[in-house]
Amino acid sequence: MVDEQKSAKPGCLYICGTPIGNLEDITLRALKVLQNVDYIAAEDTRQTLKLLNHYDIHKTLISCHEHNEKQRAEEIVNLMSEGFSVALVTDAGMPVTSDPGSVVVEAVHRAGMPVSVIPGPTAVSAALALSGFSGDRYVFEGFLPRNKKERRSRLEALKYERRTVVLYEAPHRLLTTLDDLSVWLGDRPVAVVREITKIHEQVLRGTIGEMIMHFKDIQPRGEFVLVLKGYEGAEVQDADDGMTVEQRISAYMQRGMSKKDAIKQVAADTGLPKNEVYKKALLL
Repeated sequence: MVDEQKSAKPGCLYICGTPIGNLEDITLRALKVLQNVDYIAAEDTRQTLKLLNHYDIHKTLISCHEHNEKQRAEEIVNLMSEGFSVALVTDAGMPVTSDPGSVVVEAVHRAGMPVSVIPGPTAVSAALALSGFSGDRYVFEGFLPRNKKERRSRLEALKYERRTVVLYEAPHRLLTTLDDLSVWLGDRPVAVVREITKIHEQVLRGTIGEMIMHFKDIQPRGEFVLVLKGYEGAEVQDADDGMTVEQRISAYMQRGMSKKDAIKQVAADTGLPKNEVYKKALLL
């Protein structure tokens, strides 16, 4: 095994985790690798320079982000074929995890060259630990799609997900996402985690509805991770199971939903306008 204190293995790609907020969270091994590789491929060279300057590391940087990753992957493979070592980093956390990097790693594997990982912090595991919810089984969904059709499909798939669900969200879209989650997943428990490892790190726990009320009063700031408790109700049949709208509303209310939330959920299940479902609910 190569002693990374002295050198990086020639022709090797190192996938390096970097801090997600606090620069002191970088590992000793990551620092050794960054000090000894020939090149560092970075999502945003300006962000990476802040980290490197903090630790007095001076290396040639290669810009490698989602818009040029395919081209850069070829260049990195060529450099490695000449015996140069390359570290792959993103702005924060682990490359590939809701960040660029998979195209480069895949290209290096296809070329039959060595790849090594230098594990580091991720907002996913940090938020899950802070949430207090079970981490035995969880699903990470990154950012929900912005396209309405794709977004609805993703939320539909998560509706009865029994594992803990972890999502990322930007501050300016937080309320919209909480509203959508309330409609599709119901008013279930959620931990809203912001600014992980930074000065203003905060964990807010409550129901989705309570979080909506909170952020209507207080403007969302910082980077957010949402950790939702898994679905704990009884199995609910598909919308095409022959149940009437009234029966579906009743089924949700029997599981503890308010009539208002049941109407929202049935509208989401069936694609019917909410006002039409509301009229049916008046007959109950």
